[in-house]
Amino acid sequence: MDDKLRVGVYTNTHGVHGEIKVYPTTDDPARFKKGLPLFLDVPGKQIPLVVEHVKTFKNMVILKFEGIDSISDIEKYKGHDLLVSREHAIPLEEDEYFICDAIGSDVVTEEGEKLGVLKDVLQTGANDVFVITLTGGREVLFPVIPDCVKDIDTDGKKITVHVMKGLLD
Repeated sequence: MDDKLRVGVYTNTHGVHGEIKVYPTTDDPARFKKGLPLFLDVPGKQIPLVVEHVKTFKNMVILKFEGIDSISDIEKYKGHDLLVSREHAIPLEEDEYFICDAIGSDVVTEEGEKLGVLKDVLQTGANDVFVITLTGGREVLFPVIPDCVKDIDTDGKKITVHVMKGLLD
């Protein structure tokens, strides 16, 4: 289980005083608040940062961090992920899970037959779609709807599904 979760991607600088534009990858972009500790995920290390102030513009969040006061302090990290520790994650509701906890789970049919492994989750807007690598190596797309996905056990790394007719064709 990852101890940190991605909440955004640093897409560009904003102005010359160290502000950055962040594309939020969280379900709640309002989660970015003054004082929130974040980590900038760069190769070989995670740089701890604390949010000094927040603005929103269209679908982006504009962040300024404590101690980052010029564009030259931050522009070299463009394109990297922003992470939050699990202790600062938004609490999950019943039947919710973090996608990163489901990735790598065994996918089994209601009859207990192993179908494959969850490789990725696509968020389409209407419903999520599981990308499952079948035991034979082929990938299939599987809609995350109640008729198809019966149980997601992130602790046991097991997802139980109902295979509707034609879904694996």
